[in-house]
Amino acid sequence: MGIKGLTALLSEHAPACIKEHDIKTLFGRKVAIDASMSIYQFLIAVRQRDGEMLTNDAGETTSHLMGFFYRTIRIVENGIKPAYVFDGKPPELKKGVLSKRFERREEAKEEGEEAKEIGTAEDIDRFSRRTVKVTSQHNEECRKLLTLMGIPVVVAPSEAEAQCAELARGGKVYAAGSEDMDTLTFNAPILYRHLTFSEAKKQPISEINLQLALKGLEMDMSQFIDLCILLGCDYLEPIKGIGPKSALKLIKEHETLKAVVIHLREKAAQRAAAAAEESEQEPIVENDPPAPTSDFEIPDHVDPETDGEGEGNTNAETEAIHVGSESEEEEKESKKKKTKTKTKTTSKKSSKKNAKAGDDDAEGKQAKSKKPKAKGGTQIPEHWPWEEAKKLFESPDVLPADQVELEWKTPDVDGLVEFLVKQKGFNEDRVRKGAEKLQKFFQSKQQGRLDGFFTAKPKEPIASASKGKDKKDQKGTKGKAAAGGKGVKRKGDEKSEGAGKKARKK
Repeated sequence: MGIKGLTALLSEHAPACIKEHDIKTLFGRKVAIDASMSIYQFLIAVRQRDGEMLTNDAGETTSHLMGFFYRTIRIVENGIKPAYVFDGKPPELKKGVLSKRFERREEAKEEGEEAKEIGTAEDIDRFSRRTVKVTSQHNEECRKLLTLMGIPVVVAPSEAEAQCAELARGGKVYAAGSEDMDTLTFNAPILYRHLTFSEAKKQPISEINLQLALKGLEMDMSQFIDLCILLGCDYLEPIKGIGPKSALKLIKEHETLKAVVIHLREKAAQRAAAAAEESEQEPIVENDPPAPTSDFEIPDHVDPETDGEGEGNTNAETEAIHVGSESEEEEKESKKKKTKTKTKTTSKKSSKKNAKAGDDDAEGKQAKSKKPKAKGGTQIPEHWPWEEAKKLFESPDVLPADQVELEWKTPDVDGLVEFLVKQKGFNEDRVRKGAEKLQKFFQSKQQGRLDGFFTAKPKEPIASASKGKDKKDQKGTKGKAAAGGKGVKRKGDEKSEGAGKKARKK
């Protein structure tokens, strides 16, 4: 995976550390190449027209062998001496990352199966590339091939990038070759990228100088490692909300990752306390049942025992009152029934409205709780052992450079034909032609680099230059004085001569 966003940071803040070269200009260089990254790259890139990996008649994958054979020949033809370094046992801290990669591969397999049924050819190709996994068989076959080609092979105790950096620091090679930017975090003085890319891509080789990078970023190696961990590396989960610019700013402000972690945890604690206070201060609103709504008042019934007892009421009048009251009561009863049905319907509607309002209030509360994060609203995972990650970068498990011998030998042509042609189904003529190119390079005397013969001469101090000028000025004044002695007239001399003549006349 490497270091997220580091290339962009270097391009912006330390552009002098990145140079681009044509591969032909790197002749005479020895480079330790991350073989494990190259195998993965070849399994993805070297494919058939239908997007499937190259295979022989027996169905065995040969993409990795094809990539190593022909691209190594291209590197050697351009005068570069490659040495390949393979991964050993991964650190314990990396197991979490590896398990996540396995999960992503399984997801890609499932999505790939669906794409085969309903997707396009592009979808199938994309998902198939995401399911690529480098196996122990791939590693063994590549090591065997490179040995037959006469190319030195090193198996690292742990991380290949760390071993490449160690060989570069120890002077066994000029640079480390990898696509992973964490090679710089392992203190590789020079990093070459795109070295094993296809010639058809016409991608220039990118050279990154670590010392110039540190100078441009204005930090030491310890701070650089802190920055890389904060950006996101293979050993730890990235901190959500921290991008390249904010990571650089935090390291510049607080100087160490330890101080940054303390700062971020304090900010998180303050936010949690503020959120708790807000939740306590918010009044608890209970949703009371809705009051019944009615547009009329129910009249009191007249007691039949008291009817007609009032003064001035005759029997006829009381009968008329009873008849009228009965008719009025019937009308009122019918009105009651209608109003009851209305009240039921209105109460249902009001209850629905209240329920909706309650849902809206709940959604509103959720929306309030999902307020946009304030600046610096990041949170470090509970288990984030950055100290262990830094130790892995500062003191990785590697073979000391003085214990590693790199020797380039004449290729074993018969062995290559036996392995590639008879066992893996390669074309014999192409294999023999490739072997001839390797023989020609290793047997011929290689031209040395001019920068190996000449050393940069330091500039002379300014004081010495000024001394030289003083000497020249002295010579000039002497010459002028001599010229004056030979009769060269000056304005002052003419005046003095004129004054002398006047005095003589008098």
